[in-house]
Amino acid sequence: MRTFSGGIHPHDCKELAKDKPLQPLPPPPQVVLPMSQHLGVPCVPTVKKGDAVRKGQVIGQPDPTNPRRFVSAPVHASVSGKVAAIEPRPTPLSTSAPCVVIENDGQDAWADGLPAETDPSSLDAAGIKTRIQEAGIVGMGGAAFPTHVKISPPPEKRIDTLILNAAECEPYLTCDYRLMLERPADLVEGLLLLARTMDVKDVWIGVEANKPDAAELLRRAADGKGVRVEVCKVKYPQGAEKQLIYALTRRKVPTGGLPLDVGVVVQNVATAYAVREAVRFGKPLIERAVTVSGDGVERPANYLARLGTPFRTLLEASGLRSGVRKIISGGPMMGIAQSSLDVPVIKGTSGILVLQQAEAADWRACISCGRCVEACPMGLMPNEISIACEARNHDLMGAVDILDCFECGCCTYVCPAKRPIVHWVKWGKAELAKRRAQQQKQKVG
Repeated sequence: MRTFSGGIHPHDCKELAKDKPLQPLPPPPQVVLPMSQHLGVPCVPTVKKGDAVRKGQVIGQPDPTNPRRFVSAPVHASVSGKVAAIEPRPTPLSTSAPCVVIENDGQDAWADGLPAETDPSSLDAAGIKTRIQEAGIVGMGGAAFPTHVKISPPPEKRIDTLILNAAECEPYLTCDYRLMLERPADLVEGLLLLARTMDVKDVWIGVEANKPDAAELLRRAADGKGVRVEVCKVKYPQGAEKQLIYALTRRKVPTGGLPLDVGVVVQNVATAYAVREAVRFGKPLIERAVTVSGDGVERPANYLARLGTPFRTLLEASGLRSGVRKIISGGPMMGIAQSSLDVPVIKGTSGILVLQQAEAADWRACISCGRCVEACPMGLMPNEISIACEARNHDLMGAVDILDCFECGCCTYVCPAKRPIVHWVKWGKAELAKRRAQQQKQKVG
């Protein structure tokens, strides 16, 4: 069965929510919409306090003075109402960002001037890209890289393969699975629209073996359309870009490289669905599927939630229990622990995990057992990376391929010494970035 080297086999805990159909969540009284929900240039507000806005209206655009503004994505109002504030608010990314706060008027009125519903076959590749860009669509598996940029590679990079990442390997999360079960034809339509923008010859869907029903539905939806549906071994992180590319095509993305260096683009299930909604119906990205799961809620569920909805709203709908020890945006392996229930759902929010039994373990010095090396799907030496970071040795940090680590958490999961390896990696990357910025500033100066 198709797979990659390394990886781990944590209990997936998907049984808590996998059988819960997608459930539309009523829009909250107030939404908080960060101007930075994506990788790239942040947006600047196009509205001011007191303005009346409608659902789907652009409220944030990339800064027109920034030369890198192409790498960005506009932000749209997810409800109709009035702008109550424009101010910094905490986000699920452990940062504070300028946000447009909208008081919901309950009318849910759509904005004027949105693209009309159209037959996608009437659009050429440029027209499809324009609709994707104007809709503010980004990678919805967590990275939140603007989709129109991803499907616009440099001329020298010939893309011949498009992969739909339907692995959803992160434990607990089932929102992509529900989209596959409930809207397989829509996903395939979105995937083929993405394929048209790059004129690719090979289109794949990679599904883990623990989703045979989803794989079968996708096969039926893709029948006769030139799409290969392949089942991959259940192993974490099967859904990581480079690992999925290798599992399906046997192409290896080079160290420091990107998927486009081997002629491949990977898109997420939720992204493909958003593309279909934008291209066919002119609908901007204002809502997404979100899993709420864990032993800290009474009713795990999969919601269709408006962007800007506070985590608190989803948790109350699922019956937040007392005695919660940890709340995570995302899954347990790559998610981000939260200190507030009032952070909003953003474009990259795939799940909210609530745990009652999370415990912080005492960690010790590395015992050189090598388990982290065996588990690393990138073939790195996580033990050496963490030791270099712990010692604050910047030169060594730059020599141990720290930037190739995508923080999947396999090393931390298997470490018998309970070392916070991913914590050190994140710290080390931030330190190297600061050092490079200082060096660049000195050169300019």
